[in-house]
Amino acid sequence: MEQGKENQVLVVGAGPTGLALALWLARFGVKARVVEKTAAVAPMSRALGVHARTLEFYRQLGFADKAVAAGVVMQGVSLWVRGRRVATVPFRDIGKGLTPYPFVLDLSQDDHERLLIEQIESAGLTIERGTELTGLTQDGDAAVATLRHQDGSVEQCRAAYVAGCDGTHSTVRTALGVAFAGGTYEHLFYVADVTARGPAVDNGVNVDLDEADLLAVFDMKGPGHIRLVGTVRGEAAARAERNALSFDDVARRPLEHLSMEIEQVHWFSTYRVHHRVASRFRIGRAFLLGDAAHVHSPVGAQGMNTGIGDAVNLAWKLAAVVHGKSSVKLLDTYEPERIAFARRLVATTDRIFEVASKSSRVAGFLRTRVFPVIVPAAFRWRATRRYLFRTVSQIMINYRGSALSVGKAGSVHAGDRLPWIPLGGDDNYKSLESLRWQVHVYGDVPATLREACREMQIDLHGFDWRPEMAAHGLARGALYLVRPDGYLAIADAAATVQLLRDYAATWGIRFRDR
Repeated sequence: MEQGKENQVLVVGAGPTGLALALWLARFGVKARVVEKTAAVAPMSRALGVHARTLEFYRQLGFADKAVAAGVVMQGVSLWVRGRRVATVPFRDIGKGLTPYPFVLDLSQDDHERLLIEQIESAGLTIERGTELTGLTQDGDAAVATLRHQDGSVEQCRAAYVAGCDGTHSTVRTALGVAFAGGTYEHLFYVADVTARGPAVDNGVNVDLDEADLLAVFDMKGPGHIRLVGTVRGEAAARAERNALSFDDVARRPLEHLSMEIEQVHWFSTYRVHHRVASRFRIGRAFLLGDAAHVHSPVGAQGMNTGIGDAVNLAWKLAAVVHGKSSVKLLDTYEPERIAFARRLVATTDRIFEVASKSSRVAGFLRTRVFPVIVPAAFRWRATRRYLFRTVSQIMINYRGSALSVGKAGSVHAGDRLPWIPLGGDDNYKSLESLRWQVHVYGDVPATLREACREMQIDLHGFDWRPEMAAHGLARGALYLVRPDGYLAIADAAATVQLLRDYAATWGIRFRDR
C-alpha cells in the first residue's frame, strides 16, 4: 500500500458534474485529482438538455459557443394523440431578453462529456480511469481515500477535500453514512439512439400522448438522428428483467402514431427512474454533488444541469478557502444553498412525472384530452412563457435565504442571479469571465464607493443607466456585489461602503492578492 501525495481536492467521478467541478477548480488555480472507475465515456447516456444557466457558466470559462455548436437548438415541442399532431409549442428564442442563451439545447451526455474532457485536458488535467474509491476516512487535517487501480494496486490518497460526484450508487455517500431517502417509480423505461424517417424526425421534440404508452422523440445532431425515450410495460418489462429485451420488443403503437420508420438502431438500453435526496450534502471535508446527492425524474431535463450547478457553487468556495482568500466557514454555505433547491426540484418533477407516466385511466385522460388543450393555451401568454423558461432554464434559481446574501435593491434581492443586460454589441456578463468578486453599479458610481473598491482591490464595473435596466429590476446607482458564480452577494440601494467592508470582514474575504 502506497502513500499518495497530498492533493488539494480529490474529485471522485468523471461524469458532467465531476468534470465541471474539476474544470472550474483548475481555472481558479486549484490542484484537483480526478478518478473514475469506468474505462471510457459511456455511449449509452440519457441526459440531453443543456439549459441557459449551464451555458452561462460555460461562457464564464469561454466555451459556451462550442457547446451550442455541438448540439441542436430545440425549435419547439409537438404533442401527438392517436396519430395526429394536436399542438405545437414554439421554443426558439423563448427566453429572449432574459439570457444570452434563450433556448433549450439538445446535446447528448457522451458528446457533452467529451467537450468537457477537451477543456479539462486544455487546462493540463488528466482523468485517472480504471481507478475506484473503495474507502474514505477523515482526520483533522485531511480526508484519506483508499483507491484501487486497474492493475489491482491500492493507494492511500490524502486530500484537503473530497468531492463525491460518483452517481446514484455513490461510494463516497455510502462511506459517509449519509441517508438517501426516496423511491423508485414503478415503470421501466427504454432509451434508444436511432436513425429514422418521418414527420417527427429532425423536428424538435415530439411527444406521443397515449392512454397507456408514452414516447418522446428528441432531435439530435445529424440528419435523421434522434433519441427515443419510452415506457416498457407488460411482458416486455418482464423480459427486460431477464436481460432478454431488444428494441424490436418495445411497444410499436407510439412509433406508428408518429408514422416513424426506424432505419438503424445505434444502441438501446432500459432503466428505472428514481427520486431521492441525500440527507446531507457535506460531512466534514467531504461533499456530495450531482446524482450522488439527488436523483429525480427526467421532467424538464433538470438532473445534469443541477449537478453542474452544484459543481460551480462548490468550486469557487473551495478555491477561496484553499487559497486562503476566505474563512473556512464559507464552505458551510454549500449545503443549504444547494439542498433546498434539490428538495424542491424532486418534489416538483415527481408530481409532473406521475401524471405523465402513470397508466391509470385518469392519467391517460389527462395526457390525451387535457394536456393538448392547456399546454398551448398556457404558452399563448407571454408571462407564462417567460415564467416557464425561467424555471426550466434554471435562471430563476436563487439563494435569497443564504447567509451569504444581504439586502435588496429595486426588485432584485441578494442571492438572485445577476440580471442579464444587453448593451449594444456587448453585455454586463462580459466581466463575469474574470471569475472574480466584483461590484456592479448601474448609473453613476459614488466617489466613496469608487475609492473603497480601489482600496479593497475589488473590480468595479459602472454601466451607464438605461431605462431597460429598471425593467430587469435593477435600481439606479445601487451597489451590487457579484460572487464569482454570477449570483448577488449584496444588493444595496444606498451603495453603503461600510456594508461592503463589513461583508468582507465577516467572511474573511480577500478580493484580490495583496
